[in-house]
Amino acid sequence: RGLKLDDTFAFTGTVSGAGGGKVLKVENGQGIGSNKATTSTSFVETDIVDSIVPTAASSKILIQFAVPTNSANNNTSNKIRIYRQVNGGGYSAVGDNAYFNTVFTSSGTVNQFCTIQYLDTPSYSLTNQIDYKLYMASSDGGTVNMYNEGGNKNNLLLWEIGAWLII
Repeated sequence: RGLKLDDTFAFTGTVSGAGGGKVLKVENGQGIGSNKATTSTSFVETDIVDSIVPTAASSKILIQFAVPTNSANNNTSNKIRIYRQVNGGGYSAVGDNAYFNTVFTSSGTVNQFCTIQYLDTPSYSLTNQIDYKLYMASSDGGTVNMYNEGGNKNNLLLWEIGAWLII
């Protein structure tokens, strides 16, 4: 039967996977780090990093990075990957899905403002600091760059998203 406006009903138990949540905290880093260039086809760390200390257990972290990038060679793209460390335990890649190709050119130099969004589900204990850092690599050994100077400033946001459960 369909529900009418004046019907009442009750939930019992817990609905998991309901999606959604509420923003518990936001950390904003602007103009962090310095210029970085590489020709390495393996990922190298940059000093573009932002940190958050979650206020609740089991929160997700929405990562948003906006970073000026450049490819200085033909047929080269700048590969970017997000790395995470919890409580100073060392950096490791967030996951295979946190990998982004940007700034491909078939001729000459291309500048692009790269925006990255990724929802992370880290394992941590309360009071642990979680650091997110960008790593970069060249697709084929040509020169690629990340900038943070003058009008080319990066912007980093970390959003703590609390769990949303109906009990």
